[in-house]
Amino acid sequence: MPSAAPSRPSLIRNVHPSVVRELLDAHARYLKGVPKGRRAVLQYVNLNNYELDGADLSEADLTGALLNGASLRGAKLSRATLFGTDLRDCDLRDADLSRCDMRGACLRGANLGGANLSNCDLREGVTAVQDEEKGLRILEHSKRPGELDYAMLQGANLNGAQMSCAFARQADFTDADLSNVTLQGARLNNAVMDGANLSGAILHNADLSRVSLRRAVLAGADLSGADLTGADLTEVLRAPPPIIYVDDLPLNEVLEAHELFCTSEGREGKVARVAEVDFRPLRRLKNRRLSGLSAPNAVFFGMDLEGAQLQGANLAGADLRGVKLRGADLRGARLVGAQLCRADLSDAKLGPLRIAEDRVIRTDLTRAALRGANLRGASAPRARFIEADLSGARLDGADLSGAEMPVGAAV
Repeated sequence: MPSAAPSRPSLIRNVHPSVVRELLDAHARYLKGVPKGRRAVLQYVNLNNYELDGADLSEADLTGALLNGASLRGAKLSRATLFGTDLRDCDLRDADLSRCDMRGACLRGANLGGANLSNCDLREGVTAVQDEEKGLRILEHSKRPGELDYAMLQGANLNGAQMSCAFARQADFTDADLSNVTLQGARLNNAVMDGANLSGAILHNADLSRVSLRRAVLAGADLSGADLTGADLTEVLRAPPPIIYVDDLPLNEVLEAHELFCTSEGREGKVARVAEVDFRPLRRLKNRRLSGLSAPNAVFFGMDLEGAQLQGANLAGADLRGVKLRGADLRGARLVGAQLCRADLSDAKLGPLRIAEDRVIRTDLTRAALRGANLRGASAPRARFIEADLSGARLDGADLSGAEMPVGAAV
């Protein structure tokens, strides 16, 4: 009977938790530039199911490491090397993975909700390693390298990421920022990309069959050769015309007349009534005086409205996703059903607007979508958030005294 072939030695190393702690401590000193600091090198280390929430592993080398089922929620992994790393079922919510080398990493079933993956490299790749007996060979995981199948990336920032030929079938990219991402030849069939920002994305020859792209932004996206068989393109935002006209007048002139009405206390100008108008060609309305603006169901996607005066404005159903409203005055504004996902409302005024000695109008955000919105430091006393979606919203420092919050909201 022939003898059995010798088993191939495993490259994966098991290390004691105390060793991992020492490496993390030395890495912390390395990042601070203090004595006895040393970059963490955890190549091919078995870290399956480790709890590393909030850990700072920026610039660490985790090539080929096993992190299956590990918890890295809120961890800092900026510029880390995750080449060929096994991240299946890993909790990476709100983690910073910007500029990571993640070629060949397996992210099947990983939760990346709210994570920052801007400018990271997620292309398919393989890891060549030196074997003592077999020489140069390929490190193999039990799943396909470069795989994002079933991954959860709701609200994740993937701006500028390299994902050519990636496998992300049935992945959830709801409200994700995929602007300028390279997805050439990627397999995205059955993925959910509702509300995703795909501005400037390269989707040449990508498989988008049966993908849900409801309310997605495709302005400037390259879809040449893409398979969109059975895709849901309901309410998709494409590139607007260079100039928008309202009643034969350019939109900018309509707004100038509205501002004149505000500054002259109604003696001159005219109130703008611009329902369902696309404001994007104007790019920014920073610090503009637009009190009482009537723009229900209008589109402001990605615009700069910092410091804008919008007291009493009617913005019901408006698309304000990713809009900068920092310090804006929205007292008494009607925002029922508005889309405010990823909007910056930090330091905004959302309290009641006094219109007479004993009369006020409350800011109404009933049924508004505020997923991933920033409301830090916002003043929103007595505001109405009934049935609003505040999942992933940042509320620290916000004044919500007397506000009507959705059932079960944690404030």
